[in-house]
Formats: sequence, structure tokens, C-alpha cells
Amino acid sequence: MENEITITVTDQDGHEHTLVCPLEMGLTLKDICKACDLPMEAMCGGMAMCATCHCYILDGETTLPEKSDIEEALLSELFNSGENSRLACQIHLTAQMDGLSVIIAAD
Repeated sequence: MENEITITVTDQDGHEHTLVCPLEMGLTLKDICKACDLPMEAMCGGMAMCATCHCYILDGETTLPEKSDIEEALLSELFNSGENSRLACQIHLTAQMDGLSVIIAAD
């Protein structure tokens, strides 16, 4: 269907989850991970204040919006962040992200 996308999320234990995500609800990557009971803490509830929704983008990075200064600052404070690190709460799902592949970062 054209109003949903499929993404792959790998949890901290290495288990791959294929998620079908509706687009009309304006969800973020964090929202869909939480809705599917994946182990993503997201303590601040998506306010870009805690970085506990840290994930690594494996495939589809070019379809994502640029990191904001706030997201960049939070990621820079993490010891395990890399070039492909993002905060899941800052990634609003769009049709261009179909096929996105991410790993939830270890705590």
C-alpha cells in the first residue's frame, strides 16, 4: 500500500524485526519501535533531551533529513555514537524511507 512503508529494525540482541509502518499518523521511528514493543528506552518521550532512542542507520541514510543542532549535540555526548548514529525520535517516517534498516544502539 502506498500509505505505509516497511522498515527493518535490529534489536540489541541481534534479532531482526520487519515493521510495517503507517504513514498517515505522522509517527517517528521511536514511535513505531515503542508501539511494536522493541527495547528502546526513549525516556524523554521524544523531546530530543535524553538520547536513549539512539540507533544506527544501516541502509537508507540518504533518505533521512539532516541532523538538527540539538540532535548533533546529544549524539556527540554518547561514547558509542558514530557517523550513522541518529535519534529515533527525530526521524519522522516518510514514503522515501521505505526499506530503511536500523540497529537499536546498546545502552
